[in-house]
Amino acid sequence: MLRRDRTGIAGIDDVLGGGLPKNRLYLVKGEPGVGKTTLALQFLLEGARSGDSALYITLSETQDEIRQVADSHGWSLDAVQLYELSTAERTLGLDDENTLYSPADVDLKETVRVLLDEVERLKPQRVVFDSLSEIRMLAQTPIRYRRQLLSLKQYFAGRDCTVLLLDDRTGGDSDQQVESLAHGVISLELVPVLYGAERRRFRVAKLRGSSFRSGYHDYALTTGGLVVYPRLVAAEHRSETMTEPLPSALPLLDRLLGGGVDRSTATLFLGPAGTGKSAMATQFACAAAERGEAASMFLFEERIGTLRRRAQHLGMPLEKVLANGTVRVHQVDPAELAPDAFTHLVREAVEKHAARVIVIDSINGYFTAMPEGRYLALQMHELLGYLAERGVASILTMAQSGLPGSPVSSPVDLSYLADTIVLLRYYEQEGRLRKAVSVLKKRSGSHEESIRSFELGSDGIVIGPQLTHMQGVLAGMPRLLIPAGAEP
Repeated sequence: MLRRDRTGIAGIDDVLGGGLPKNRLYLVKGEPGVGKTTLALQFLLEGARSGDSALYITLSETQDEIRQVADSHGWSLDAVQLYELSTAERTLGLDDENTLYSPADVDLKETVRVLLDEVERLKPQRVVFDSLSEIRMLAQTPIRYRRQLLSLKQYFAGRDCTVLLLDDRTGGDSDQQVESLAHGVISLELVPVLYGAERRRFRVAKLRGSSFRSGYHDYALTTGGLVVYPRLVAAEHRSETMTEPLPSALPLLDRLLGGGVDRSTATLFLGPAGTGKSAMATQFACAAAERGEAASMFLFEERIGTLRRRAQHLGMPLEKVLANGTVRVHQVDPAELAPDAFTHLVREAVEKHAARVIVIDSINGYFTAMPEGRYLALQMHELLGYLAERGVASILTMAQSGLPGSPVSSPVDLSYLADTIVLLRYYEQEGRLRKAVSVLKKRSGSHEESIRSFELGSDGIVIGPQLTHMQGVLAGMPRLLIPAGAEP
């Protein structure tokens, strides 16, 4: 059984399969400001909590600066030993120099020897070197730098000690020298976007002798440390689930849908703005809550207050189910949210709050939140797959552009991901703008193939009769059909 050291960051431990294999040397690389120091402190503090002795060797910052970082997160470093490069210089008699260290004056071998003497004295089980850029500067040449790193690796080989080497990537291509020597490599990145908060992501570039979840994973640098949101892999959540209809409490709508939306499936409400997509999604969430099942709604575009006012106007019991906690509403800010962070919110709703119905309103807002739009379908595929395996009914809305009589288009085609597609349309009749609803497909069973009119008002969602006497409703410009034998 491979023994592991937990990092103190649940998301990273999840990606690593439980933590870092013990007694190995690892590289944590990333540009300044990505959170390397914070990650290292969390690693050492986790070790201290589990009874390991911990040592932080700072080569580029002072002890006061390290303690200031810890204070900003509300941490105490009383259980962590700090050792500063300037202390090693004083030991070597180099403190009379005007500069902190100069390649021409500082002997790299002697400096590292003093640092390792401190390691030998304390015999820590977790060590952090921050950062390698200082050792690189002292080494002056790539060959000398590699030899020193190899010597460092050989020193810790066989010792009961897990080592993190932090690197700010100022060495360019020479970073590959460290990667080839390290047992594992963790890369932290800051990804700028044109608008909104910068995205942070990490990946495990290498981990010898151990499986891990590959690819990029979003993370946030918050007060309290790094919070990592592992990339969702639906295949890790396989289960045997059975579909069953979840009614809306509107008999004619349920008849149209063949009994309602089905558990373990995804239903897409598709139509232009204002046709009632959000209202119908809310109806299913409230119906689930009335049956005693939890539901969660994620709003990307409208405010919670707007949702509550609309539900009140339609006579939906949203206030009651919000008050008793069976429905939870999350207002999402697309400019501030990373994709994996949103996935984490959905997983939390399912796994912690037992949500059986998930509403995402709308896909347009989710698309806006994505830094790389071409990956939307892949991420949504994984999310819907996960929800299906957990027996959750997913309800999505997507707004289309276009007026009655004109072509209607969607920002992205996700119809192939939906098990059921409910199409909402405007149409003109007798000088009034009316609404129609129909079901385009339902993979999990049969459905009514008719087109029905419906209205939104103080009586709620009122589904009307089948529009059997009209043609061209979906195009928005219907015409009356003349019965056989009638006068033209």
